[in-house]
Amino acid sequence: MATINLAAAKTAKEDEFYTQMSDIERELQHYWPHFAGKVVLCNCDDPYESNFFKYFALNFNLLGLKKLICT
Repeated sequence: MATINLAAAKTAKEDEFYTQMSDIERELQHYWPHFAGKVVLCNCDDPYESNFFKYFALNFNLLGLKKLICT
């Protein structure tokens, strides 16, 4: 299945793959207590395309983050 998806993306010239928001939410919910007072660095090409940036920006206060840095 993955090979078919990659082949189709190559044919369509779509070479950007992003982690889905649902996957980020499902995984990071287990680490919420660890984010309080922390600085998060998102190493991404474009913060406005990154679902990690969106997740941390939307949940900044809920997580109790000190700072969010995206490069």
